[in-house]
This record gives sequence, structure tokens and C-alpha cells, in this order.
Amino acid sequence: MNLLELSALNQRTVGFLTRRVFGNVIDGIERAPVDGRTLPVVDPATDLEIARAPDSAAADVDLAVRSARRAFEDSAWSRMRPADREAVLYRLSTLIEAHADELSALETLQSGKLQGIARMVDVGAGAEFVRYMAGWATKIEGQTMQPSIGFPPGVQYHSWTRREPVGVVAAIVPWNFPLAIALWKVAPALAAGCTVVLKPSPETPLTALRLAELALEAGLPPGALNVVCGGAEAGAALTTHPGVAKISFTGSTATGQHIARSAADALTRLTLELGGKSPLIVLADADVDKAAQGAAMGIFFNQGQVCTAGSRLLIHRSRFDAVVERLAHAAEGMKLGSGFDPSVQLGPLVSQRQMARVLACIDSARQEGATVLTGGRRHGSTGCFVQPTVLVDVNAGMRAVREEIFGPVVCAQPFDTVDEAVRLANDSPYGLAASIWSDDLSAVHRLIPRLEAGTVWVNCHNMLDNNLPLGGVKRSGVGKDLGRAAVESCTELKSVCMAV
Repeated sequence: MNLLELSALNQRTVGFLTRRVFGNVIDGIERAPVDGRTLPVVDPATDLEIARAPDSAAADVDLAVRSARRAFEDSAWSRMRPADREAVLYRLSTLIEAHADELSALETLQSGKLQGIARMVDVGAGAEFVRYMAGWATKIEGQTMQPSIGFPPGVQYHSWTRREPVGVVAAIVPWNFPLAIALWKVAPALAAGCTVVLKPSPETPLTALRLAELALEAGLPPGALNVVCGGAEAGAALTTHPGVAKISFTGSTATGQHIARSAADALTRLTLELGGKSPLIVLADADVDKAAQGAAMGIFFNQGQVCTAGSRLLIHRSRFDAVVERLAHAAEGMKLGSGFDPSVQLGPLVSQRQMARVLACIDSARQEGATVLTGGRRHGSTGCFVQPTVLVDVNAGMRAVREEIFGPVVCAQPFDTVDEAVRLANDSPYGLAASIWSDDLSAVHRLIPRLEAGTVWVNCHNMLDNNLPLGGVKRSGVGKDLGRAAVESCTELKSVCMAV
């Protein structure tokens, strides 16, 4: 850790990290992993180890699921008055805000992201989402119906539906927005009356562990939220555990497919928000400066480590040179460095492994004939920094165009007609998001339904709202995070028919 990072840490963060070796949080208590295994938590800006967290085994997962099951069946959480669940979640949202400096510093330390982004998105927007979901606790509803059952003659019936919590929810979250996506999973489940076992990424477990402590402080009963850290072994044990009623996972398509296969035997409910290769489409009438700025934001935000990143830039040929020139200029002017430096615009990638993967994708593009307009190299000799990169002369068969790179790398292609733009946009196994840049509202409205994407933005990209469901089509997943859909996915719809 360098002097800049040390000076940026507040006393709460320093106090939390002095523990150095962390345990899981199960049944409201910090517990060392059963077999004592731990994994390092590394600051990707400096390559220095900052803590160690459990590398949990199946036995640890079993303890956590059993705790969550007891909390669901025996504690008052699932049967608590909705207004009381709302109050606990509201208190949690205020505690997250009160600990904003600490939580954002932990996010920057473990993931490398800019602390300003961590404070605004992971902490600020995360707290708002918890508050939004707190309100849903009192608004879960069923319907009454007028049945037309004709037998036996003369008997009347009264029918209705009710939504009930499904049980234990397994929440598995990635390393790009560790706290925010954890809250996307945890808050709707708790609002619905479920209990949760949260497994953070092994690279970024610290804010999940701190969240568990804050949840207890907010009044959540022990066992209602358990945190189990670890890698593939812990994840496999959690997704196949018979005590889990629902799995909510955000991560790679390959892992999501494996989870879906594992869950098939038990028919465990699934929400899978998976990979993306989102097209950013610039039509012929688009404002060149706005489109270039939007493209830069779409791909370089959070170092390109965003599921919905605009990694495929499709530009009408009449605007192509102007847009990519401005985009390359913006990339060349970006300052790289520690996320604690407020003048920095691009932080490190999350790990050496991720940096190597991104650089390998760029090298593959070079070998296949792409031109690196700018960037394309590692930045510096310490840390996991990759230059913001713009690739041109690409085609749909290249690895860099087909695969989710999850780094600051964009592939720019020209098109001549809207039909060609649609073909290029949909020529992907993914369908998470897309954006259209144009002031021609008629063209925009005609184009939106033709795009195979779960979300379409117009003249913006990567903009989320608590009310607006987020999820993909094709290999980008099934189900939705955010909005009403998220809380209802944690409920079972029960039908009731009563003879009167």
C-alpha cells in the first residue's frame, strides 16, 4: 500500500483491516473456515496483500445454509410484520450511508476502482436501492378472482393468490461491483421475507463481510444474512445444496451455464445475469461529440469491467472516422493510477489474471488483422493497469469481437444501412444491453424492437434505475435484477380456492 492509499483510509477502514485474517459470518458470528484455508485479498494497484479471507469448503457452506434455514423457519423474519422488515432495511440503508467513506475505501482497496465511483455507485446507489426495496416489503400483493367453477351445482367459490417467500436464497456476486450487486441480491430477498447466504467473489470479499456486520447492527436477526467466502468449491457446494430454494448469480456465462445444469435436478429457481457484448449504435444523424463521449463512458467506465459495457461500437460510415478519432483522443488523455487519486480517470483491473486475459484478447486481435488505434499495452510495471484501447479494422469473426473481454477495450466497426447495423448488433451469443445514438425519434422507435437485448438505452449508456429491471436474453441470462421483478422472483405465487 502506497502513501496515497494510506492517507486516504479513514479510521474505521484501518480498524476493520487490522483484523487481517477474516472469517465467514454465520448465524451472526464470525467463524474461521472449518479446515483453516484462506485466500489472499490483493490491492490490484500495488500487487500487495491487504488481508486474507476464508477459502470455504462444503462444510462451511452447509453451516451457513442450515443457519439461514433456521432463521427462515424458526425466527420471526419471514413472519415479521412487513412494516417491521421495512424498518430494518431502512436502518441498513442509513448505516451504509453513514459508513460511506469506509465502504468505498474497502471497495477501492480490493477491486482497484476509483473511490469516487465506489462512493457514488456501490455505496450511494446501493444504499438507495436498499431503501427502495425496504418499501417493497409492505407492497407484496396477490389478487382476488371470480372463479367460474360449475361443480357441484349450487356451490360458490372464492379464489385468490398470495405471494410467499421462497426460503433460502443463495446470492453469488462478482468482483466488478462487489457491494452494489450484493445489495441487488440481498435486499429484494430480505424484503420478501427470505433469508440469504451471500458468497462474494474471492477477489473482493471485504465489503460483503462488513455488510453482514452492518445488517446485524440494523436489527436483522442472526442467520438471516450469512456470508461465506471462497472460490469454486464453495460456489459448487452452495448451488447444489438441497436447503437452497433460489439461486441468484451474476457472473460469466460459462459459470452460469454450469450453475443451471447443477440446479436442474432439484429444479432450483434461478436468476442469472451473465455475460454481455453490448453494441453501441451511432446512426447517421447522431451528434459526433456526444456519441464519442458516450462511447468513452460506455467502455471505459470502471475500466470496462461492466457487464453492459459498450464494447462493440457500430458507427454509420459517414460518422465513423470522426467518432473514432474523438474516442481515441479521449482515451489517450486519460490518466491511469490508484483509485484513491481523485485526478485519476482509469484504475487498475481487478487482478493479474484479469489483466493477462485482457492483454491476450488484444494480442489476438492484432494477430487476426485488427488495427490498434490507441492503447493496447500494459501501463507501468506495478499493478494491473491496461491502457484504454480502441480497435478498428475488425470483423465479426474475431475473438475480440465475439468474446466478453471485461476490460477497457472497444471494437469499432462501420455500417452503411440500419439493416446492416441490426445484423451486426444481433450477431452475438449475448443479449444483455444495447444503446442507440440518434435524434431521429422515428428511426429510434423502429430500431428498438429489432435489437436482441434486455435493455436498450437511447443517447446514453450504462444508466440504471432502481425501478427498471436489468437482465438479458440469449446467453446473457434469465430473470431480472432490480425493480418489482427482483422482489417477486424471491416469492412463490400460491393459488387458493375456497368453497363457500
